[in-house]
Amino acid sequence: MEALAGLFVVFVLARLFGEGAERVGQPAAVGELLAGLLIGLALAAAVSLNGGPTGLATYVHLDSELIHLVAEAGIFFLLLSAGIDMKPTQIAAHSTTSFLVAAGGAVVPLATGTWLAWTFLPDTDMRAVQALFVGVALAITAIPTTVRVLAEMGLLSTRLGQTMVAAAIFDDVIGLVLLAVITALIATGEVPGVAEFAMMLLKAAAFFVVTGLLGAHVYPRISRRLHVLQIASAEFAILMGVALGYGVLAEVLGMHWIIGVFMAGLFFEPDRVGPRAYAEMKILTGGITAGFLGPVFFASIGLAVDLTAVVQTPVFLAALIGVAIVGKLVGAGVPARLSGFGSREAAAIGMGMSSRGAVELVVISIAVQHGLFAMGATDRVIAAMPSALVLMAIATTLIAP
Repeated sequence: MEALAGLFVVFVLARLFGEGAERVGQPAAVGELLAGLLIGLALAAAVSLNGGPTGLATYVHLDSELIHLVAEAGIFFLLLSAGIDMKPTQIAAHSTTSFLVAAGGAVVPLATGTWLAWTFLPDTDMRAVQALFVGVALAITAIPTTVRVLAEMGLLSTRLGQTMVAAAIFDDVIGLVLLAVITALIATGEVPGVAEFAMMLLKAAAFFVVTGLLGAHVYPRISRRLHVLQIASAEFAILMGVALGYGVLAEVLGMHWIIGVFMAGLFFEPDRVGPRAYAEMKILTGGITAGFLGPVFFASIGLAVDLTAVVQTPVFLAALIGVAIVGKLVGAGVPARLSGFGSREAAAIGMGMSSRGAVELVVISIAVQHGLFAMGATDRVIAAMPSALVLMAIATTLIAP
């Protein structure tokens, strides 16, 4: 009962704040994230002042597993809906530009983030690994957040939108490979060999080859047979099955499941599944995403707020947010400008790529689970590092739109 009440409060406030944001010319995602942020701050203040939850929080669980599960479902449908809205041919047409934008958008934040962390971190045995992790955390881009904002602004199907989404996918593949290297360093104390590193890249390439072939040749055959039945529920079931299967395949091959879900939607095209099925599934997934799951997902990011870094290391926190924004703005924006985009469009790509969102929270949780910041935790910078990275993710997600 308490978990359901918590979900109700988060959903209603997220929707209200989302509507309010749209009325002042901002994407609904900004208002939804602010709603979660305010809820999180109010709960933290109640706990701090009274030693525990008071008032509404005593019988409403605002940090329940139910909210986290709904937020995960929100990520799932955000990526699936985005894939359906886009076309493989359009992404392929901008693949070179997207790769250049992704490379710059990963390398520059990786280098500057690592340098910044190295400067502030104390000299311990894990200093290099901790600094490298901060660089990796800054290198990634939150695909779900980017997709939602672009869709709300009507930019998802434009050249700018296609380039940003494809670049975000490349960024996350690069980031996940580097994250695998870091987890190996934590576990074994050794850098993976050339053969192991090559295997990681081979698995990533194999994923895109397999999903591409299945999407181009197997998907249409199944959809054509279902098209004869004219049953929307069967078409939706197949779409869900493919999305889940692609997600599992991505995880098996060492990638994040969100990339698999996106690929499932990407090959759900009118030419392959038929105009009627495409239109029905686009309306259905879009309604589920924008109407319920999306608002809860963005509010859940705000709920993760932790003000430890504000109190203990405000200078480092400010520097981290600044480097996170400038690194993407320069790293992704300059290649976009050199690839033919105007100055304003290139700046928009750089700022849009700076959003870290929930993907950052997943990466941070992996580092914490592996005990990356346990060594030297008595140092205030190390102790506040998870908090600083979470606040950076929230700040960049708010600023990017």
